[in-house]
Amino acid sequence: MSDAVVEAPVEVPEPETRYGAPVTQSRGQVVLHASSAEYVKVVKALKTEGFVTCADLCAVDYLGSATQRSLPEGMRAERFEIVVNLTNLSTAERIRIRVQVPGDAPTIASLYEQYPGTEAMEREAFDLFGIHFEGHPDLTRILLPEDWIGHPLRKDEATGRIPVQFKGVAK
Repeated sequence: MSDAVVEAPVEVPEPETRYGAPVTQSRGQVVLHASSAEYVKVVKALKTEGFVTCADLCAVDYLGSATQRSLPEGMRAERFEIVVNLTNLSTAERIRIRVQVPGDAPTIASLYEQYPGTEAMEREAFDLFGIHFEGHPDLTRILLPEDWIGHPLRKDEATGRIPVQFKGVAK
């Protein structure tokens, strides 16, 4: 017989989730890291919970700096990220949703059916980053001319290629 002491296994707590999405905190705000497959389901559940206002929807291009952000364990960092801020007007609570979007096929579901006010925000992300929102009613350019080639807020887009014309300059 051995006199070795056997220690009880240490229980690792399950990471916190909300509607299946991992939860973290950032600057005192709850952040849900939804997968693109669960994105609309999570948003619908939050709307039912009282988050009736979509205050903001924007995109981020992490090209070349994908490791400079914190994500829950097991979540893969992608080139693009969609960030949505929802507000519960009854409780004055804000919640942020972060969704990873791949760079080779930047497509995600539209939130237009849940929050019609996202129509212009999604068009802006499409126009400036080239992210397609499936189910969007009018995914056309909103800031740039229709014949514009490229997406100026992508980090691989050339800078300074727009000729600036000033009024009153002698020719």
